[in-house]
Amino acid sequence: MSSYRSAAAPPSGDLIAALDIGGTKIAGALVDRDGALVHRARRATPAQKPADALLDSVYEVITDLAASPLWAKVQAVGIGSAGPIDLTRGTVSPVNIPAWRDFPLVESVTRHPALARRQVLLAGDAVAMTAAEHRHGAARGRRNALCLVVSTGVGAGLVLDGGVHHGLTGNAGHLGHISVDYDGEPCPCGARGCLETLASGTAITRHALALGWQAPLTADAAGVAAAARAGEAAALAAFDRAARALAAGIAATAALIEIDIAVVGGGVAQSGEVFFEPLARHLRHYAAMPFLKELRAVPAELGPDAGLVGAAVLASAGVPPVAALFGEGTR
Repeated sequence: MSSYRSAAAPPSGDLIAALDIGGTKIAGALVDRDGALVHRARRATPAQKPADALLDSVYEVITDLAASPLWAKVQAVGIGSAGPIDLTRGTVSPVNIPAWRDFPLVESVTRHPALARRQVLLAGDAVAMTAAEHRHGAARGRRNALCLVVSTGVGAGLVLDGGVHHGLTGNAGHLGHISVDYDGEPCPCGARGCLETLASGTAITRHALALGWQAPLTADAAGVAAAARAGEAAALAAFDRAARALAAGIAATAALIEIDIAVVGGGVAQSGEVFFEPLARHLRHYAAMPFLKELRAVPAELGPDAGLVGAAVLASAGVPPVAALFGEGTR
């Protein structure tokens, strides 16, 4: 899985300014109508600093984008943010950014001088990834699909009846926080046995270490994947456990809304067959109903730029309604 392409030539049409805000980075780009990134900016996320310091970093990214000679072509701004979010109020409360709780992100971003008279649209980061994969990637042409980001956490979004489904507050598809083990360990969200506690990159690393894996340098999911490819039993078992939990979550979702494809991206998905082979094997077991016989899990196509591409896709579409973006809408 590779990064999505950058434009080979200056765009002739309108652009969307896109932001992707997560616990480790704040990325920005100008995106053309074909989903190509024509100008980029990036800052590290000062996740442990006060709310104003975080907003300053967002402003710096916007300022960098606005310095491009292409800025005059920008028609709207799309933001994909770690969540939970609240579309009705334009606020975010990312689990991995402690200073932002009910933070008025849309209102704050619109105060940047470069964004005068430009519409700002907010979406969850996994929903943005879903929009990108549905328009340009592995879910292209599908009327119903599940798209997942399996990385430090587990996020997901839904395509229903041919469109990306946001839900009442923008949090539809929060698959990482459904319980797949009612006797499982507590989750930071307050529940127990959440999929994220079993299938995330963090969980894979933790389980591999508990089984005796010796990390050569940095202990992370990429290191566990390398060990699994080398045949280390503890690493293989850690990936098998994660894949089994994810398969259970995918199969449950498919049984509920009748999809035939799950698109899986994020850092863990870059592990390749040590992840996708046990995922396919366990999915065959859990997706037992006859109407789920065609269900498949496939790698995402757009790589780490999917959040930016998807934020632009959603902003160009102009949904959800503008009233919801500025706290004027109702559920």
